[in-house]
Amino acid sequence: MEQKDYYEILGIDKTATQKQIRDAYRALALKYHPDRNKDNPGAAARMKEINESYAVLSSPEKRKQYDALKQTYGSSAYGRFRQTYSDQDIFRGSDIQQIFEELSRAFGFRGFDDVFRESYGPGYRSFEFRRPGAFGRVFVGGTGSGTTSPLLSGYLGRLLRYALKKRWGVELPERGKDLRDMITLSPTLLRTGGKIRYLCRQTGRELLITVPPNMRPGQKIRLKGMGQSGKGGGEPGDLYIEVRARNPLLQKGREILKALWSTLRGTGGR
Repeated sequence: MEQKDYYEILGIDKTATQKQIRDAYRALALKYHPDRNKDNPGAAARMKEINESYAVLSSPEKRKQYDALKQTYGSSAYGRFRQTYSDQDIFRGSDIQQIFEELSRAFGFRGFDDVFRESYGPGYRSFEFRRPGAFGRVFVGGTGSGTTSPLLSGYLGRLLRYALKKRWGVELPERGKDLRDMITLSPTLLRTGGKIRYLCRQTGRELLITVPPNMRPGQKIRLKGMGQSGKGGGEPGDLYIEVRARNPLLQKGREILKALWSTLRGTGGR
């Protein structure tokens, strides 16, 4: 698993307050802002790490879950955290946009939309349409995983999509929905990890999934791109499988019944 540490990336201690986290992020965002590092090819990758670290640690809920993984798995916490959280999950609810706009006003830098469209590539797409008597450009924003901007979600988004397609024949890419399911595993498999066949009840697809070792009931396995298909060329969603532990008493009961049934069948055959 890839090993990173959100605290080290921001250069702060694990006991840092929310103000210290925000101050550290502002300083690093100013230092590595693309407009100040046009000749530094590594700055863009560094900026993405800083953005992600701040989005996680500035959220009390995400930070709590990340800290719990660090306590259990140490340097492997990052990889396990990313198995559960997509880019969309990480940036949801973050105030990064507000901070970028403050930097833009204070130093004359480009704002949030321009920087994220450049940094996250497919997560930001520009669609231009030309029809008789009409010309326009629509920006669809995301956070690096092909997600849709708030403008194109909900009732207003559906209305906008309908109008564009009805009047100009333009169908905007739409990311497929994430799917969620559950799987019950034996305590042994949860502890040791391994591969197991899994049938997704919602899509009918049979998959061979890898269960990481030392998983706890309630944790989720993320299968990227295994959710619903996207529309208009949009990316598919992800599949999140919540693991549950099989009751050892019930499992023992099944084994006893199976052995008893085999014995009875053998007796009846003589």
